[in-house]
Amino acid sequence: MLRLTELKLPLDHPEGAIEAAVRARLALGADELRAVQVARRAWDARKKSDIHLVYSVDIEVADEAALLRRVARDKALARTLGPTPDTSYRHVAHAPASGWRRPVVIGSGPCGLFAGLILAEMGFRPIILDRGKVVRERTKDTWALWRKSVLTPESNVQFGEGGAGTFSDGKLYSGIKAPESVSRKVLTEFVAAGAPEEILYVAKPHIGTFRLVTMVESMREKITALGGEYRFQTKVTDFIIETERDGQRRMRGVVTEAGETIETDHVVLAIGHSSRDTFQTLFDRGVFVEAKPFSIGVRIEHPQSIIDRARFGDFAGNRILGAADYKLVHHCGNGRSVYSFCMCPGGTVVAATSEPGRVVTNGMSQYSRAERNANSGIVVGITPEHDYPGHPLAGIAFQRHWEERAFVAGGGDYRAPAQLVGDFLAGRPSTALGSVVPSYKPGVTPTDLSLCLPDFVVAAIREALPAFGRQIRGYDMNDAVMTGVETRTSSPIRIRRGADCQSINTHGLFPAGEGAGYAGGIFSAGVDGIRVAEAVGRAMAGLAAAA
Repeated sequence: MLRLTELKLPLDHPEGAIEAAVRARLALGADELRAVQVARRAWDARKKSDIHLVYSVDIEVADEAALLRRVARDKALARTLGPTPDTSYRHVAHAPASGWRRPVVIGSGPCGLFAGLILAEMGFRPIILDRGKVVRERTKDTWALWRKSVLTPESNVQFGEGGAGTFSDGKLYSGIKAPESVSRKVLTEFVAAGAPEEILYVAKPHIGTFRLVTMVESMREKITALGGEYRFQTKVTDFIIETERDGQRRMRGVVTEAGETIETDHVVLAIGHSSRDTFQTLFDRGVFVEAKPFSIGVRIEHPQSIIDRARFGDFAGNRILGAADYKLVHHCGNGRSVYSFCMCPGGTVVAATSEPGRVVTNGMSQYSRAERNANSGIVVGITPEHDYPGHPLAGIAFQRHWEERAFVAGGGDYRAPAQLVGDFLAGRPSTALGSVVPSYKPGVTPTDLSLCLPDFVVAAIREALPAFGRQIRGYDMNDAVMTGVETRTSSPIRIRRGADCQSINTHGLFPAGEGAGYAGGIFSAGVDGIRVAEAVGRAMAGLAAAA
């Protein structure tokens, strides 16, 4: 097949318009075009008066070679036509008959899920451990925090089957570079598990929380059918690391909270960005851990209608465009950068803490993105050198400090501190809310957010909001609500690995995903899970062959 790109059509084009446009672009006769399939659909909203769709399509024609020869005479046209890329996924290894012990995957978020799947498909029968509960039980515990202010430390937004991405917007796009076969593998597995087929071709695919729950269950069933084994409510509390005569450190097993030892030579560490106790254990066992930059800030909410109008003008509300998103960044005079993070159109702000006595916010939306408000993190980049120097785990203490301040400012019962943008810019505490109703549950306390953010973060956001208002009209409206604090933007540590995806000082330990500092979001975590599983497969097949 051939792929034709840059095919522009109106938002409201009729059925059959794509095929007609292909015929017109390539001057094809009625019997020359045999099939058309949409490969990608995006929209161009740079001109609000002329928002249109942009397609890439895969086509089947009667004589590909003749068409390519004819098109080659027009350089501009030739640039938009070429062979359809091969996105077929092929496994890099298969389990030998003997000579290996089952690999262990710690964590069943997107990274652990795909690592487990690929290992199972290669025949290695992985054991998947998760400190939390199965996704439906976990959902009940999460709602208990949101509705009743009851926190279950091992079962919440951060911990449990599906990982933190389960309670998010379900975005499936990223700026990472990955082989098309791997990227396609993530999306096709999600579709097979129940995601809408459109995620295979829309430019910014998303799923939403409710769909993710059933998809995670479906993928678990597939992994177990292939010989994988899940053990929930099984927290890893120690790592058995053997130092050989040559000084090489090697994984030999893990120990669970129940006292069970699971012997293994290969551990995929897909523990997520909030497994602070596990980070400490790894550090104590001598695994190389280093501090990593992350960001801190707040969640901001506006009426979704304001964002739609600012982004789409008269096309706001169009069914294909849906709820508008945005991406903002401002470089401040104090040297800091402020940017939007994990923007959730038509969504809600959620309680995302995993530790008692601390408040953490995040954003979530359903597939429909039909809630009244848009929300996004507005966060400020921070670095170990300037903001939490002195220890590889200092970023965790930094996060905890501000999460505890937010807990106190919110009232000490998991309500979150909130402030109107107008009051924040004026430097006065909020005493009441305005026209924008905050979505955070179990509720908010109007107050002064400067009580629970570093001074440089407050100054940077105060400078950035008016600048954002010049980009999106109404962004710095007085009644927009800011809710704090957003601290879990990414892992505060990196467990450095080599080209073979193994820890640089512990052979057989494969740091992966967000918690290890190698991903940010569902899609990139899934891609990294595949990459690491491939590395494990190569290592295990090689060891078995050598034996």
